[in-house]
Amino acid sequence: MTVAFSIALIIFSALMVLLVLLHKGKGGGLSDLFGGGMSSSLGGSSVVEKNLDRITIVVGSLWFVCIVVLGLLLKN
Repeated sequence: MTVAFSIALIIFSALMVLLVLLHKGKGGGLSDLFGGGMSSSLGGSSVVEKNLDRITIVVGSLWFVCIVVLGLLLKN
């Protein structure tokens, strides 16, 4: 059981990294260092960006659940 949740945590962690990197930079942060602040669009208004936000929230929630379950399994 622990191995299954560990593998799921690794997969969800990799997905989180990819999903966060796919987001458009909104400026004011590290994205300005790499030219992310150059766009004039405010971002987040397109259907693709909204779907990406939803997918990121779902994967982040599953990632959090895996961490909590692994913590409970390893505590015993």
